[in-house]
Amino acid sequence: MKVIVCGAGRVGFNIARYLSEDGNDVIVVDQSAELTKKIGNSLDIKAINGFASEPSVLEQAGAPDADMVIAVTQSDEVNMIACQIAHSLFDITTKIARVRKQGYLDPKWMNLYTRENMPIDVIISPEREVARAVSSRLQVPGTFDMISLVNDKVKLVGVRCDEGCPVVNTPLRQLTQLFPDLNVTIVGVARQEETFIPTADDQLLEGDEVYVVVDSAHVQRTLSIFGHEEPEARRIVIFGGGNIGLFLAQQIEVEQPSVNIKVIEADKSRAEVVARSLKRSVVLNGDVLDPEIMEEANVASAEAVIAVTNDDQANILASLLSKRAGSGRAITLVNNTTFEPITPALGIDVVVSPRNITVSTILQHVRRGRIDSVHTLREGFGEIIEAEAIQTTSLVGTPLSEADLPEGVLVGAVVRGDEILVPRGSTVVNVNDRIVLFAAADAVKQVEQMFSVRLEYF
Repeated sequence: MKVIVCGAGRVGFNIARYLSEDGNDVIVVDQSAELTKKIGNSLDIKAINGFASEPSVLEQAGAPDADMVIAVTQSDEVNMIACQIAHSLFDITTKIARVRKQGYLDPKWMNLYTRENMPIDVIISPEREVARAVSSRLQVPGTFDMISLVNDKVKLVGVRCDEGCPVVNTPLRQLTQLFPDLNVTIVGVARQEETFIPTADDQLLEGDEVYVVVDSAHVQRTLSIFGHEEPEARRIVIFGGGNIGLFLAQQIEVEQPSVNIKVIEADKSRAEVVARSLKRSVVLNGDVLDPEIMEEANVASAEAVIAVTNDDQANILASLLSKRAGSGRAITLVNNTTFEPITPALGIDVVVSPRNITVSTILQHVRRGRIDSVHTLREGFGEIIEAEAIQTTSLVGTPLSEADLPEGVLVGAVVRGDEILVPRGSTVVNVNDRIVLFAAADAVKQVEQMFSVRLEYF
């Protein structure tokens, strides 16, 4: 597949890297000569310096025979125009655009994005995606990651093995014997700087971050087994009243009406806008690092603090100060990957990466075959994939112990109607089953091929 990626920033760089590693023909366009040089040298792919909204630049990038354009420049207008030109002049089949300005996303203007008007097939709003991701983590306290799969019948949860975790130093094979009726599969472990897919003989250690595919009905029991029985937050303080903070507060107001919310925003005019947009939340105007503002917000008694300003360092410091004051869980927005590895050691419970969330959302629309959703886990580790088994899927009709699964692929769950099957060696996948699996980064292409629709299917 030939893909033009417009924008060589963090998101564009990572999308280009993922697509290139999957064997796609990728060309990157950006107005910054420095960024195009960096991406060309780092990824060994073609990068063109120029405005993605100019027809001649897209033509130079190979638009006449491209299959997809992904527009993620810093300008919403450039992204939208690039998609329009891709359609009107080059008839590119799939157009994906990142759009940040909320004025473009008002539901009453959605007719704008039709084939007859501005033909954008998929619009990605990073702020809204991040707000949804934070909200999902709030709903499952004790986790550092949570992804809903197969219409919420299955979840992928990330759990940290803290001091005193009951299941450390126990072979995974033994855990299966101890809890035979628990529908869980451990699909990945992050240990310090190392990430790996565990075997039945591996043991979990204190400090490990564990990715578990679990029947949604068994989530609370699973967390309890890992030593996490934190209550759901009823008092929340949100640091930052930008789009993410506002969307999050609005979502919590609707979904959890009993939750008490306070929002701290430094800009006075923005604080007034946020206050008018919320129904029950209290909005305070002030610096998120000001001790007096923190005291006024009663951070010490908050069961969760959520730092979503546009300043990574302010987010980290506000989270640490809150924890020191006595608050509960800290959920922290971090854009710069340099900070991510040190945050658990600092005491931050959940790190949210807008870049990873945006890349995962875009990849869902790029993956081929009967793949319904794709979610990236950590940097370069792999992806959790939800797919549908069809007649030509190689897994169908064969016990998993005999299936020719690619190296680096582990089946986490098989969903058959309302039944959740924990995959065993004897498990046989049927047509129409929904499969949740983990694929290491270098095995994703093979998973796509497993679930591709071949001619004999018709």
